[in-house]
Amino acid sequence: MIEINLLPGATRKKAAASTGPAFDYAAFMATLTERMKNVWLITGIGGSVLALLVVAFLYLKQASDKSKADTRLDKALTDSTNYASVLEARDRLIAKRDTLQRQVNLIRSIDDDRFIWPHIMDEVSKALPQYTWLTFIQYSGPGVGIENNVALPKQPKIDTVPGKPIPKPKPLSTDIKKEPVTIRMTGRTVDIEALTRFMRDLAASPFLEGVTLERSDPGTDQGKEMSQFTLTMQYRRQDSTSLAVHRVPLVLSGTGGR
Repeated sequence: MIEINLLPGATRKKAAASTGPAFDYAAFMATLTERMKNVWLITGIGGSVLALLVVAFLYLKQASDKSKADTRLDKALTDSTNYASVLEARDRLIAKRDTLQRQVNLIRSIDDDRFIWPHIMDEVSKALPQYTWLTFIQYSGPGVGIENNVALPKQPKIDTVPGKPIPKPKPLSTDIKKEPVTIRMTGRTVDIEALTRFMRDLAASPFLEGVTLERSDPGTDQGKEMSQFTLTMQYRRQDSTSLAVHRVPLVLSGTGGR
């Protein structure tokens, strides 16, 4: 409705307030709170679903890894079973090889020691000067044959622990222990310088070493002055490659046209 003011000086009435709806803050806050509750609910549901997916993925991955590990384990057990006989046969062959090698080394050791005394007598006879003679020669120290090289060395006792694999025995040693040979000789000389030269020539021999004058006593023999001496030395073994050892073939002359 339109109003017209016909009175002079009268003030104009303010326009009536708008009749539109007013903003309701309480309703807005309630709506916002309700929506926030829905967001937290959706987030919780999404997190639960994601956790289930992660657990399922880890379970499937662990199952796959276990299957692969079981497959490798079965293959390893199969290979171990197949190769166990091969390894056992290899160990037996190695044991036989070491035993044969030890026997060969023992034969070589006996063959090399057959010429100990010929070498000693040969070197002494070449080095013995004039007006000097020996009364006897002997060896001291450990006697020959103390080391039982024919018998196989004893294997150490193996302590087995339940639940643990049995350790393998140590390999057989193929080395042959050779006993030292110490020579002791006594003699007489009428020239003390000859004794010095005799000792020097013995020390220069490739088969003798450690020549030592144990004692020297003056004396007389049939009214003549002389010196009685005692020498000790060690025998030096030479291998087959040494230049001091000369090996020649043994040739037998045939008879009867043979």
